Amino acid sequence: MIARFGLIAGTIVALFAAAPSGAAAGGAKSLDFDAVFSANGEPAFLHYGVMFVSKGAVHRMEMWRDHDRLLKRATDAAITTFALHKSGDPAYAMIVLDRTRRISTKISRESLYRIGSFTDWYDLTHGLRHPKIAYTLQPGTAPAAMPRVPAPCAWYDLTQASHVTHICWDATARIPALIVVGRHLVWRVVSLDRKPIAPSVFVVNDKGYVHDDADHDIERD
Repeated sequence: MIARFGLIAGTIVALFAAAPSGAAAGGAKSLDFDAVFSANGEPAFLHYGVMFVSKGAVHRMEMWRDHDRLLKRATDAAITTFALHKSGDPAYAMIVLDRTRRISTKISRESLYRIGSFTDWYDLTHGLRHPKIAYTLQPGTAPAAMPRVPAPCAWYDLTQASHVTHICWDATARIPALIVVGRHLVWRVVSLDRKPIAPSVFVVNDKGYVHDDADHDIERD
């Protein structure tokens, strides 16, 4: 049981290992994280591909989003995540398909919080976590030798203690196009489109999988 919960939490952590965390500092004048990296005005539909680094390994992810209600993410052809959300509600429901082990796990945001995975809808759909500790955010410049991305983006430097994360924010798609931690590129959008997405993309096909109701299991623990 715990191993399966670890799979779900580990999948989410791996996808956001590069994401910064922090909360507005009272010292140096800083831009506001929520204002700069706001989801307001995001496209109704978004489909993009990403290369990201987690634990020293390069991974590939493809993401589809229909407004702020449906999400699908496929990582390394091994894990596919579906999420259903009601606008304005912090809650969401998720199904995680482990395509290697053929396990389909149903879990809610509330259950994820209970096992220590504090991931909200913004985290799932934007590649950044909301700040939780003191930070300063300032306009930045591109580090040397950055690769091309599908759309223009603007650089910002997020400083937490002595650590600086460089974020190139695509203000049209409302996602980070590039994230650099120190000198290391850890997130890169490699493809992007905003065309309407067919409803069939969000249909969960888990026929033949072992079905695990993690909400029920966590409630019993």
